[in-house]
Amino acid sequence: VISRRRAWGVPIALYVNRQTGQYLNDPAVNARIVEAFKQGGADAWFGADHQALLGPDYALADYEVVNDILDVWFDSGSTHAFVVEARYGEGARADLYLEGSDQHRGWFQSSLLESCGTRGHAPYGAVLTHGFALDGQGRKMSKSLGNVVDPLKIMDESGADILRLWVASTDYFDDVRIGKEVLAGASDAYRKLRNTFRYLLGALAGFEAKDRVPVSAMPELERYMLHRLAELDAELLAIVDMRDDRDVWLEFGRYTRALNEFANNDLSAFFFDIRKDCLYCDVNTASGKETEKRRAYRTVLDHLFHALVRYAAPVIPFTAEEVWQARYPSEDGSVHLLEWPDVDRGWRDPSLGVRWAAIRSSRDQVNEAIEPLRREKVVRSSLEADVRMADVPEDVDFAEMCIVASVTEEAGLAAPAITPTDKHKCGRCWRHLPEVSTDGDLCGRCAEMLA
Repeated sequence: VISRRRAWGVPIALYVNRQTGQYLNDPAVNARIVEAFKQGGADAWFGADHQALLGPDYALADYEVVNDILDVWFDSGSTHAFVVEARYGEGARADLYLEGSDQHRGWFQSSLLESCGTRGHAPYGAVLTHGFALDGQGRKMSKSLGNVVDPLKIMDESGADILRLWVASTDYFDDVRIGKEVLAGASDAYRKLRNTFRYLLGALAGFEAKDRVPVSAMPELERYMLHRLAELDAELLAIVDMRDDRDVWLEFGRYTRALNEFANNDLSAFFFDIRKDCLYCDVNTASGKETEKRRAYRTVLDHLFHALVRYAAPVIPFTAEEVWQARYPSEDGSVHLLEWPDVDRGWRDPSLGVRWAAIRSSRDQVNEAIEPLRREKVVRSSLEADVRMADVPEDVDFAEMCIVASVTEEAGLAAPAITPTDKHKCGRCWRHLPEVSTDGDLCGRCAEMLA
């Protein structure tokens, strides 16, 4: 059944012989109907001079004018004929049909039936269905309840990027909730990403290609972070892979979670935190002299910048463009004209990843042991803490990794033991070191950098 008896819609332009019940199928009549529709649109049928359309060979009195309309699902299901084929050629089909889950019996189904019946194949390569947006309490939005969340209002208050980040973070295969609390989480995630870019922009100020350090000359921590970037790149590429042989496509939630977790856990809470001392103190700002270690750090930050701004561009496009223009304001082009970042797969080093996963676990144990003393103001910061623990990671300055005064290995301890340090504080880097004789004096490194 392709018809409905409605007062409006796309008419089924047919004449039925009153005696035989047969449809009139005359190419000349059909040509006049097509021309009338071209001139006056589909509504031309309802006000047409039907005798003129029938022409001299038929009498209107012998024919019933069909005033039924096309069933709306058949109507929408056949749109591929002019939306796709009329533009891209006969036999062309859409890569993807996107709609709500209610369309399994509607548009998706009617499109499939109509196209298979007339073309012998589906009008789409794949179908993606999603749930519906509900209010914060999980109720359907309605004007009577007053719980409609207006996207335009959200954009006015928070900006389009936060709304886009929320959409991309949802598991849209099911119904999703949106409200103030939900958007507050998206705002927090956005703020953390934005702060990551702010840090990168500040840390890379004045960095040039001549300042780069080859990977082979980098400290182990920097090589580990390039390994993590290569792992992230592979994960994101797998998520956006749209080959026909894959079962799951377009998992935007996994994409944004991976990006956010890398920015928060690997960068802000780990890499940036450890290397802020190197960034601020391993340089003489007057002369520009800096250590090789700082150059290596900023080389990795440059790699991170170019990758992360591209990863973020499809999700938070306005912010990504703002970040790109902030660093390259005089250059033509846009971040949205760039291709996927060129991350060297050779940076992946599984053995290094295993080693540093263990180091990070030990570091987390130290931080967990320090936190109660910080809350009780026994120490004001981790820099004032001496640490004793059973197993200290080898071949790494673990005190630097934990941002503490010292780390000593002591057998038999079940958990790290923390005591306030008695070492004096360097007046420049604030580290508590044996070589500093009086609070405020300079350690050897800071004295050398200022010389």
